[in-house]
Amino acid sequence: MKKVKRTKTIPDNSIISKNFNGISYCDSYSIKVQTKESIDKITTDIFQTPSWADALMAIRNKAVKLFGLQGGGRKKNTGISDYYPVGSKAVYFTVIDRNENEIVTAENDKHLNFRVSVMTVREANNVIIHLTTLVKFNNIIGRIYFLPVKPFHRLIVASLLQRILKKDTYRTVQY
Repeated sequence: MKKVKRTKTIPDNSIISKNFNGISYCDSYSIKVQTKESIDKITTDIFQTPSWADALMAIRNKAVKLFGLQGGGRKKNTGISDYYPVGSKAVYFTVIDRNENEIVTAENDKHLNFRVSVMTVREANNVIIHLTTLVKFNNIIGRIYFLPVKPFHRLIVASLLQRILKKDTYRTVQY
């Protein structure tokens, strides 16, 4: 049995696609755990990227700047808070929507726009955590850019949830 599940659909009741038309790519990964952590703490924990992912992003940032695209300027452990209001940074990305079970972050650029959602579904003592990504290509450059990025994206997202499963505050539950 896999501990991290991957689907190509948006979880039921998610607010990630609100006001986001023309989805070009969608994926969602989920895990089932026991935890009492808030959606904000879960979001913080998920976005604590491993150093190898940060190194890949640094390379990506330098490469895309050559083409006039945003470099990201990601700095480790910035934007960490106990609560992420709309308009704030949730570690790396800007919060554009939220409710008691979900935080939706976004970034827009010339070549593509994306949304990332951390959503929880609580069932008795268990919590299903969904990490969903939506991408909209704005032009052919977005499509070309995402071709080599997609496998790394999938690897990074799955590893972020795997890291959650190893934390003391999350107990893995059979899914």
